[in-house]
Amino acid sequence: MAWQTYVLVGGGILILILLLFYIFGGEEEEVAERLERYAAPRTPTDRAPSRPSGPRPSPLGAAVDRAIAGRGFAEDLRIQLARADLKLTPGEFLTLQILSAGFGLFVAQQIFGLLPLATLGLIFGFFAPRLYVAWRQRRRLQALNAQLGDAINLMVNGLRAGYSILQAMEAVARELPPPISTEFDRVVKEQQLGLSLDHALNNMLRRVHSDDLEMLVTAILIQREVGGNLAEILDTISFTIRERVRIKGEIRVLTAQQMISGYVLLILPIGLGLILFGINRDYMLNFFNSGIVGYFMIACTAVMMLIGYFVIQRIIRIEV
Repeated sequence: MAWQTYVLVGGGILILILLLFYIFGGEEEEVAERLERYAAPRTPTDRAPSRPSGPRPSPLGAAVDRAIAGRGFAEDLRIQLARADLKLTPGEFLTLQILSAGFGLFVAQQIFGLLPLATLGLIFGFFAPRLYVAWRQRRRLQALNAQLGDAINLMVNGLRAGYSILQAMEAVARELPPPISTEFDRVVKEQQLGLSLDHALNNMLRRVHSDDLEMLVTAILIQREVGGNLAEILDTISFTIRERVRIKGEIRVLTAQQMISGYVLLILPIGLGLILFGINRDYMLNFFNSGIVGYFMIACTAVMMLIGYFVIQRIIRIEV
C-alpha cells in the first residue's frame, strides 16, 4: 500500500523538522518576549499567553500562529493550553493534532484494512491531543482545589503575623508543592515585574478555572477596595472550601460505581468488537458488506452508547 508508506514517511520527516527547529531554533527574541509579556501595558481584559518562558516557537508553529491570529478558537485554545500547563502555542498544538490524525489513520488502515475503520482512526487521532489536554486540566484543577485550603490557612497565618498580602502569597509559593505554588509564584513574579496585583490575580484566574480560587481572588480584590480584616475573611473562605472538598469527596465515593458503569457502557462494546474482529474477521465484515443496513446498525449502536454514557454522567454530576 504505497500511500500509507508516503503518509508515514511524510509524517516522520515533518516530526524530524520540528525537532530540528526546537533544538537549533534561535533565542534572539526570548528576552524581548519575556519583557513584552510582563512590562507591556495591559488592560483587565488582556489575555495571558500560555507560553511563559523558554525558546520561541518553531518557524512552522509560528507560521500557523500567524495564520490563525485574531480568531476566536485560537484564543480559546491558548487558554485551554494554559489551564493544562502545556508549554505549547496554538499553532504547535494544531500541528500536533494533524500529525496525530495522520498517525491514527495509518495505524487503523494497517490493522483493519478498511476505509471506514481507518476514518475512525483518523478521527480518534485528531481528538486524542484534545482529550489529553482535558485530562491534564481536570487533574491539575483537582490537585489545586485540594491544596487551596492549606494555602489559604498559610496566608491567614502570615497576615496575622504581620505579612503583607504579597509576602503571604510568596510564603505559599515557597512552602507548598505544585501546582498551587507555581501559580502563586507566577503572581508574585508578575507583580514584581510591573503588573498590578489585580491584573496578576486575574491572569491566574484565566489559567485556573476554579470557583474556589475565584472566591479567594474576589475577596482579596474587594478588601483592597473597601478595607476590612482580610485574615478573618480568608479564614471563613478556607472553612467553606474545606467543607466543599470534603462533601465532593463523599459524593465521588458514593457515585464511583455509576461512573465506572458509564465507562464500561462506552468502552466494552468497542473492545468486544475489536476482539471479535481479530478472532473472526469475516463475521465482522458482514456489517460493512451489507451496504447501508450495516452502517445504519453501527451508527445506531454508537448513538445509543453515547446517549447512555452522557445520561449516566448527568445523573451523577452533583453540584456542591
